[in-house]
Amino acid sequence: MAATAIQDPQQGRDPASLGLRMPRLGIDPVLTLASIGLGVASLVTLGGLSHAQMVRQGLFLGVGLVLMLVMSRFDYSRLRELKWGFYVILIGAILLVLGAGHSTAGSTRAIGFSSFSFESSEVGKVLLIVFLAAFVVDSSRKTSSRDLVARVFLLALIPTMLVIVEPDLGSGLVYVSAAFAVLYIAGVDWRYLAAVFALGVVALAVVLVVGPMVGFHTYQSERLTAFLDPGALPAKKAAGALWQQQQSQWAIGAGGKFGLGAATSQNEINFVPVNSTDFIFAALAERFGFAGAAAVLSLYALIIWRTLRIIAAAKNLFGALIAAGVVAMLLFQVFVNVGVAVDILPDTGVTLPLLSYGGSSVLTTFLALGLLQSIHAQARMAAATKGRVLSI
Repeated sequence: MAATAIQDPQQGRDPASLGLRMPRLGIDPVLTLASIGLGVASLVTLGGLSHAQMVRQGLFLGVGLVLMLVMSRFDYSRLRELKWGFYVILIGAILLVLGAGHSTAGSTRAIGFSSFSFESSEVGKVLLIVFLAAFVVDSSRKTSSRDLVARVFLLALIPTMLVIVEPDLGSGLVYVSAAFAVLYIAGVDWRYLAAVFALGVVALAVVLVVGPMVGFHTYQSERLTAFLDPGALPAKKAAGALWQQQQSQWAIGAGGKFGLGAATSQNEINFVPVNSTDFIFAALAERFGFAGAAAVLSLYALIIWRTLRIIAAAKNLFGALIAAGVVAMLLFQVFVNVGVAVDILPDTGVTLPLLSYGGSSVLTTFLALGLLQSIHAQARMAAATKGRVLSI
């Protein structure tokens, strides 16, 4: 009887619930289809700008999709014990770019190879998120909220300041937003987060006010100053700093409800600078109009929604914190890039995930999505072993 009693709990249990075939359930279909939809939108938009860029982007998207599928079958929990290795790689990669990278448009952000440029600040977003998530999990039980916030932001500010020196203000702000998200989901006292945010605002104001007084000028500081107070710069410099966003506004307005279609190749989009990267939203809106822009934003909304569900369903705090950092990374980039294109935010050089041209950005985004898929798969596996399956 005793032997029968021990065996009974196993009878009738699907082998998949023991983790033998759970990878079939690992892919979040909505997240996957939304990602593919954005990739298609990128290819169609780039096709009207540069055939060569479209072909290369297609290659990046294909490799990225495979990377996401591979990551979905990997147990993300194993990354926790490697946190300091990721942090060392992050700092080392940024220093390598600063020391041996090539300069483009006044910034040293990448190391160039024969046919590919590697931007350490892009992959650094995911490395920092994983590191911070692991650090918070390992430190939260033995550290007060105040000390935890101080340590996390100190560790996050080191790579942040290094990428800002490149200069890459956009990636630096992504790093900070990810740190905020990780700490918020970890449940630290919101007052400490508010205090750090206030200090950040004061520091930014000091840079904008004191910097010009002591002769510190960069093209990014001039963009910020021109946006907030055009009268603080000479008229020629202010006009130059705002010219990109003015061209973007005209292109978006020209698109109307349903866009100009192929006619954009001979129209205003030719005057929008970096229209395949920082201002690709303007290219999209001019060619496909409000309808096309709304469709793309809806795909981003689907990704954000699914990521929030993954945060709630994660099997452990480490997974929830990684997903929180990823959603902050994606949401911040979408909000800032689109905000710059419609001229409600100053230009900080942030790309639009999966839409902007560039291998480093595309592969980093798919790497982050792969982590989300892994967290989703592990959550479903944990739920199945408890006799229940999460609904899609």
